[in-house]
Amino acid sequence: MFGKKSGEPESQVTQPGSDLQLGGERSVPAVRVNAFRIGLVGGLGVLLAILIGGIVQQLSTVLIYIGVALFLALGLDPLVSWLERRMKRGLAIVIVFAAVILVFGGLLFAVIPLIVDQATNFITQFPQIVDSFAKSDFVTGLQSQIGNFVDIDKAVQDATAFIQDPNNLLTLGGGLLAVGSGIATGATGAVIVLILTLYFLASLRGMKRMTYRFVPANKRASFASLTDDVTGAVGRYVVGQIGLAAINGILSLIFLTIIGAPLPALFAFVAFLASLIPLVGTLSGAIIITLVCLFASPLTALVAAIYYLVYMQVEAYFLSPRIMNRAVAVPGSIVVIAAIAGGTLGSVLGALVAIPIAASAIIIVQKVVFPKQDAKV
Repeated sequence: MFGKKSGEPESQVTQPGSDLQLGGERSVPAVRVNAFRIGLVGGLGVLLAILIGGIVQQLSTVLIYIGVALFLALGLDPLVSWLERRMKRGLAIVIVFAAVILVFGGLLFAVIPLIVDQATNFITQFPQIVDSFAKSDFVTGLQSQIGNFVDIDKAVQDATAFIQDPNNLLTLGGGLLAVGSGIATGATGAVIVLILTLYFLASLRGMKRMTYRFVPANKRASFASLTDDVTGAVGRYVVGQIGLAAINGILSLIFLTIIGAPLPALFAFVAFLASLIPLVGTLSGAIIITLVCLFASPLTALVAAIYYLVYMQVEAYFLSPRIMNRAVAVPGSIVVIAAIAGGTLGSVLGALVAIPIAASAIIIVQKVVFPKQDAKV
């Protein structure tokens, strides 16, 4: 009924530039492609992407500070929430602030001077340590076995002569200046991260509420629940990893002091820092400490190696399951893959955040992807 009546003439279309009348509908005008405009817009897009990449590269250090501070704030938030059940949140934040500042100040004014003093003594006594090591029964026996291939005594003498040569001190001094500059930069970065952590911790709930406002109202409750689960998993992981590192550092200090290892405070601190790195951290710290103990005596190194072998078994089968399984429920294979991938992409920081990111991805899959797949259409 809405179509053209039978017998009604078709609309006439005049061909451009001609008086000839053609039957049928008017044709759709051809699409004109402006190559210059497309090239200009594309070129501007590429330049904008390069500009943004350059800005991100220039701000990479600041972005790392922000990421680490947010990571630590999420780790301290469970402590604040635990204290909040017993007091007001403001007072709980003040107590956590004070505890963090006391710990940070203790590291600066107690541990670091002790480490510097022990390191200075080690450098001063280095020639005597090397001489005692060269004359030890272990080196003498080793020299008798491989004397035809390597002259250990000559290698030790050459290394000592190189260090004692004043002409080489300038080169070593330049390296020490670079190390000192790196330490100063690291200390400044640590202060910045500490300040940002305290600010993030105080405003964490406000940041979450602001983030929720970007989500449509009908999905806001589920998004808030998912966000709380993810941030809670990250916080529990940070607390668990720091707890494991603290146990390793304290036990290392006690054990290294008992066996008379060189620089026990310094290498206990090394053990603590290394244990913050998942999977390979404890092993790497143990290897470094054992090699340094070799300068004291082969027996000391052997005892240290046996201790760390035993400790790693206890950590892997007793401490880590009890602490970390309560923090993040991540399968062992995912832990290994995430730590390797994170270390490859982001070095130490990448390895640190890889496992909580994997835990967050598992939570998102379980609470978002699977329910959508199981929902009936």
